[in-house]
Amino acid sequence: MAAPTKNKESALDAKKAKVIEVLNKARAMELFAIHQYMNQHYNLDDQDYGELAAKMRAISIDEMRHAEWFAERIKDLGAEPTSQMDGSLKKGQKAREIYPLDADIEDETLAKYNEFLKVCRENDDYVSANVFERVIVEEQAHFDYFDDTATHIRELGDHFLARMASSGAAD
Repeated sequence: MAAPTKNKESALDAKKAKVIEVLNKARAMELFAIHQYMNQHYNLDDQDYGELAAKMRAISIDEMRHAEWFAERIKDLGAEPTSQMDGSLKKGQKAREIYPLDADIEDETLAKYNEFLKVCRENDDYVSANVFERVIVEEQAHFDYFDDTATHIRELGDHFLARMASSGAAD
């Protein structure tokens, strides 16, 4: 088998660099989500919304797993995963404010991850594309939960929130 020419090597390096770039962007987004959702978990727990707090914690742990998947793939490609998060935390939110915000975060994430998935496919990295496909499925479930909860709070108001108060431990 003939050794790749300089032009082929350069083209392969450029393709790999594009994939690494979107993997690191996604990792930075996941790092932000981890911090945002854990902060909200603590707030919900402090406000005595045990069930909502527990679900927020579980979603944050999902985001930790996603960040790890992206980091592992970046390392497999010979690069260094970012440790910077993409975004500024919003702190001190009430339950009514959390869910519409988080639905928007997940909706934006889905749009970007679908773009990043295309970048992976266009650059013939189907392993990285598979990572994005797995994450997109889970992010869609997060969006659905946040959007549904925002709808319940908006339509049922205090009745829904009262039902959530002291409902299940956040442990």
